[in-house]
Amino acid sequence: MTLESLIGEFLEYLEIEKGCSPLTIREYRHYLKRFHNWVAEDSPAIKADEINLKLVRRYRLYLAHLHGGDGLPLKPVTQSYHIVALRAFLRYLLVQRDIPTLSPDKIELPKQRSRSVAFLNPEQMGRLLNSPKLSNDAGLRDRTILETLFSTGLRVSELVSLNRGQIDLERKEFGVRGKGNKIRVVFLSDAAGQWIQRYLQARKDHFKPLFIRYSGAVDTQKNGEKMRLTARSVERIVSKHAKRSGLPIEVTPHTLRHSFATDLLISGADIRSVQEMLGHESIRTTQVYTHVTNRRLKEVHKAFHRRNRQI
Repeated sequence: MTLESLIGEFLEYLEIEKGCSPLTIREYRHYLKRFHNWVAEDSPAIKADEINLKLVRRYRLYLAHLHGGDGLPLKPVTQSYHIVALRAFLRYLLVQRDIPTLSPDKIELPKQRSRSVAFLNPEQMGRLLNSPKLSNDAGLRDRTILETLFSTGLRVSELVSLNRGQIDLERKEFGVRGKGNKIRVVFLSDAAGQWIQRYLQARKDHFKPLFIRYSGAVDTQKNGEKMRLTARSVERIVSKHAKRSGLPIEVTPHTLRHSFATDLLISGADIRSVQEMLGHESIRTTQVYTHVTNRRLKEVHKAFHRRNRQI
């Protein structure tokens, strides 16, 4: 089989067997298409067993010199994503298809610097939440979206997939299907629960999606499925209100996810519980928030170490 057809089968495997999200599959398709196009320039009929370390080193050099659509070189983390996708593809060939090729374990990932996360402090969060004007339906929806994101730490893909019937406002909780098709329970704050209730009471429709658009033609087919907000629309909503609030950083739905986790940790939540609420498979992913726990540990040390009280 050609390399291109094997990549196609791998993407189907991710969707059907691994339950990966459409966004994850889109990213893998992009990264592997770039690899395929680069290889095909010199070797259009290359076979899987012809992929070797020398070829991968040349590809990594190509990525290091490649410029993106913004005219800037690819960031080291973006280059790593390309290699992660390639390693996953090679592992699929070896393990799932028994096709001889380069072992992915022989491809080392570059060490990445510890990344920090952007989050909003309580004053900034208050400004953002109060930004939407409540004089129209879109403003009420926007406030509810912001409250829900900050209350739950949902990924934007999880938020836009919510249906109004799955929200238990009495218990202030609901189930959500996250990355890897894993289901977890998500909890609403009292404030978020009240805003969702207010938003739904103001709705005159019976559409299935929890968050809907108010621009363009109304489409009632399939319980209003085409009225559902997209992830890109939510990103624009968050960005609009962040700019209106005069916040000093670029704010995305993921910034609110970071703010959710940070708020919990500063208030004393343990990192394992935060891991569960964020839906992280590995505790290592959650440890990106150690900048918060480190600060908290310093406060604990100052408050309780006896040598801090003897002078």
